[in-house]
Amino acid sequence: MFAAGELGGMSNVSRRAVLGAGIAIAAAPRPALSTPGDEVVELWPGTPPGATGVPIVRKIDDQSHDPSNPDRWIRGIDRPTLVVRRPAKPNGAAVLLIPGGSYWFEAYDNEGTSQADWLNARGITAFILLYRLPHEGWQHREDVPLQDAQRAMRLIRSRARQFGILPDRVAVLGFSAGGHLAGSLAARHAESVYARVDEADRLSARPDIAGLIYPVVSLDASFTHAGSRDALLGPDATEAARRARSVELRVTEDMPPTFLVHAADDQVVPPANSIALFGAMQAKARPVALHIFDRGGHGFGVHPPASEPVSAWPGLFAAFGARHGVFPQSLG
Repeated sequence: MFAAGELGGMSNVSRRAVLGAGIAIAAAPRPALSTPGDEVVELWPGTPPGATGVPIVRKIDDQSHDPSNPDRWIRGIDRPTLVVRRPAKPNGAAVLLIPGGSYWFEAYDNEGTSQADWLNARGITAFILLYRLPHEGWQHREDVPLQDAQRAMRLIRSRARQFGILPDRVAVLGFSAGGHLAGSLAARHAESVYARVDEADRLSARPDIAGLIYPVVSLDASFTHAGSRDALLGPDATEAARRARSVELRVTEDMPPTFLVHAADDQVVPPANSIALFGAMQAKARPVALHIFDRGGHGFGVHPPASEPVSAWPGLFAAFGARHGVFPQSLG
């Protein structure tokens, strides 16, 4: 729990990562999420699993207050969706984008649309996942985000021809708590967390590579991000529940190649999270890359200043994806 005074000296992106229970965000105008060129795909053909009848109201808070450069935080997600952003010249590769927000909200622009823009510029089709937030009245709250992530990956593959992509070239890229969800998808892709609803659910939910950017990894260690842990599991979660959803403890022999990025000065989600997962991947002899930059803080997204070394991470991720056959070798 953070007091308002503890947030005052932080940047907007750092404040975004630590907001949780008890910290109110002032209501802002409600701009539309999608643009005319977007396609929106609902994940579930009917009511999502775990619905309790609790009313969930969509809230969109624009932190920038600049219509030309929005920074929208999304809450109240009763119908999870994929927002599809297609490139002008697709190369067959795709990325499932998972924004963070401590599992309390989702940073739709900084970790969604901005990421889609740079991926589209490189011929990669982007799918921004708007997943359900666990504290908003769902049964089995701890499984709700993973249900949506698994379902999203399966839907993408089931409609690969429609989207102009190849089903064996689909990555996941997650940020902060979205990095925890992306890591959970990579580690627990075969775990049954919902009942099959159609033929798409026969397909694999395993990403071909995983990119985790300043990720929450452990929910049971001294370096965990308490806000994300409590939003996902509730404040009274048992040690067994925390360990079961700590990504570094769930690495398997078929975990996809994983790319990790952190800043050494991240005061919100310590780099020990990425280091722990790197060690667990090595222990299982799984392909893994870890980049820790000297500075960058938390929530830097895809557009840190070019003068900062951390600005190199998108190119490094592109090269990682090319080495593992997901992105084209010529990707710039």
